[in-house]
Amino acid sequence: MPNKKHVLSTLAGLVILMLAALAQAENSQDFGDYVVHFNALSTDMLPASVTKQYGLKRSKNRGMINIAVLRKVLGTTGKPVPAKVTATATNLTGQKRDIGLREIREGTAIYYIGTFPVSHEETLRFTVDVQPEGEKDTFEVKFKQQFYTR
Repeated sequence: MPNKKHVLSTLAGLVILMLAALAQAENSQDFGDYVVHFNALSTDMLPASVTKQYGLKRSKNRGMINIAVLRKVLGTTGKPVPAKVTATATNLTGQKRDIGLREIREGTAIYYIGTFPVSHEETLRFTVDVQPEGEKDTFEVKFKQQFYTR
């Protein structure tokens, strides 16, 4: 059985990552029975303890994308569900980057994170494809984010 300190540390890391993903209400998209929450930020915005816990490089020149998929449940904020999630980023000159994502499960939370290089004042257009487990349909989320590395 994990000790209490480890469990609290893990929960604190989860809360920080999810707050980053949910920091702005407009960073979600509704797809009928599902809501996809998304965010992209520079990894230097995360506490060092969190980047260490999740094996991320903390740097102004590294971006991170965070995706969470929730099934709508009446009277709740939703139920996290596993999904097949893929992501790409394209800069304004058309250079495309595939972003490797990994699934994180902590307690009942499920989210997907991936990192990628960024340059100062670079704007990336993200395309995220999400297929919740057991569903035939794939949902497409598109958003853009500008990064500042100085």
